[in-house]
Formats: sequence, C-alpha cells, structure tokens
Amino acid sequence: MLNRRSLIAGLGLAGACAPTLLRAQAGGPAQAWPSQVVKIVVPFTPGGSTDVLARLIAAKIAPALGGPGFIVDNKPGAGGTIAASAVAKAAPDGHTLMMGHIGTLAFNPALYPNLPYDPIRDFQPVALVASVPNILVVNPELPVKDFQEFVAYAKANPGKLNYSSGGQGSAAHIAGAYLAYKAGFQAVHIPYKGTAPSVVDLVAGVVQFTLTGGPAVLPFAAKGQLKALGIASAARASFAPQLPTLAESGLPGFEAVQWYGIVAPAGTPREIVDRLNREINAQLSTPEFAAVLERDGAVAMPRTPEGFGELIAAELPVWREVITQAQITGGG
Repeated sequence: MLNRRSLIAGLGLAGACAPTLLRAQAGGPAQAWPSQVVKIVVPFTPGGSTDVLARLIAAKIAPALGGPGFIVDNKPGAGGTIAASAVAKAAPDGHTLMMGHIGTLAFNPALYPNLPYDPIRDFQPVALVASVPNILVVNPELPVKDFQEFVAYAKANPGKLNYSSGGQGSAAHIAGAYLAYKAGFQAVHIPYKGTAPSVVDLVAGVVQFTLTGGPAVLPFAAKGQLKALGIASAARASFAPQLPTLAESGLPGFEAVQWYGIVAPAGTPREIVDRLNREINAQLSTPEFAAVLERDGAVAMPRTPEGFGELIAAELPVWREVITQAQITGGG
C-alpha cells in the first residue's frame, strides 16, 4: 500500500493571491465576493473531527474575507453521500463549500456502486486542511495494557469485542475493519449516527474499542475515560510522542490516516478558489493555528488546490483495494 504520510508530505505548497473583485459565476459580471453567507457543509453530525475542523476554519477565515460571514451546515446521512451530492449540485459561485473528508472523497466510490457524485469530476479542490491520524482507544475496563495484549485478547475472544464508528462505511468503520483484517481477529462493528455518540458509548462501556481521529477521542483519553493503545500513522505524532504506532507495536506497515480539506462545486471560478486557498493556507501556516490543531490530534497541511487534487486521485485506488480486501460495504 502507498505510504499516505509520504504522499501528503510530498505534495507542493502554495497559495495564490487573488483580487478582491471576483466573478460570482464563470462568465458572469464581476462583483465583490462573498456577497452572501458562505456555507460550509459538513457531511456528518456535530462533534466529530470533520465538524471541529470546519468550525475552526470558518471562524478563522471569515474576518479576512469579509462579507456576511460563514456558517457550518451539518448534513449527515448515508456515509456523507447526501451532503456531497447536494454540494456537487450547488451553484458554483463560491457560496457553498464542503469540508471534504477521506470518506466522502476516497472511500465512497468503493463503498457505493451507484454513488450519485464523482469525487474528481464534480468537485473543485480548494485547500487541504489537516491530516488526522486514527488512534486506537479502548474502554479502560478492557483487561489490556498495550496493543499486543489487545490483539491477543481479541483473538482469544473471537467476535466478542464490539467496535464503534460514526456509521456504516465511515472512516472509523473502514479503519476498524482494516485493523481486524490485518491483525487477524474478529470483532463486531456497531455503527452510530455520528462520531460523538459512538465515542460516548465507548466511554460508557457499551462497546470496547474504536479506531478514529484524535480530535474526537484525545480529550477523553486525557481524563482517563479512555485508554489509548497506539496511533495508526507511519511515525509517532508530535502531539503524542509517547504513543507508539501500531506498526511498531506488532503490525508492520499498518497505516490509517484521515485527511480533511475544503472542496467546492466543479466550475467554481478560479479567482474564488485561489483566494480561499490563500486565506486558509495563511491560517494553517501560523504557529497559533497549528498549535490548536496539534492539541486536538491534527496536523496542519497547507497545499495548493492542485496538490489537494493529486492526493484525492492517489488515495482512491489505495482505499478501493483495502475496502475490497476487507469486504466492507457502505450503509444506506
């Protein structure tokens, strides 16, 4: 499998400047943008990593862009396909954006045979925002102290461990199934309607583990309500250097990293795309913003629109192979 951390790190950096007067539609008259509230659609419920990052970006770039402001619109359902399909069909005028995610842009084409959108054809990449390594966390009552004991326990109790996710076909579902497949144990997937409730039930002991993004679980681990066993990145993370990678803990080559970025409907004027990219990258490049992301288990990843597009195109075949091997299917 491709090393996604190396792929992301290798893509080019830039942020193009753009004039204040922008065309609202391709071929239309020049006018100030934004001329109305800009909506960032989040394909999942509030509280998860996608939502956290979308709200952070909206709050930081709204003052620089001016206009009526930004809002975040949570539109969960069907593994993100409802929101992504709606954004793909929205007017390409810069007033509807989506916080894209590895699930909506790289998993779903393999999960849903009749996907109502195409990640490459229907979206204009704007800016890669962050990389979020998945973290394996367990309920503290589970009698394991590290990853090797976890795998041994799972193998000794086939099918008795339950793992939670934000829904059928979600990033945590893919990561959890991939982990079980590669480590050679059986576990039961319990899908929830969003990451936040899936973590709440993990804390309560209803399920035993999850493998999901740091922003959703690190606060609970810090308070001792969850036990972190490892991180699914190629190298240890600067925000949790004491946490070993799953690869070094007995699963060589294992990597499951989420990524997030802003996309717009295809045909959105390049002037708008460039200005958004510039403002987002400017925020991502500040030590203050990077520190906020790192605190919550995310790593700032400023890129050009082209660099983000190259990542999406490269990830599609990687995760199609994983999903096929692990025999994972999408939800309704």
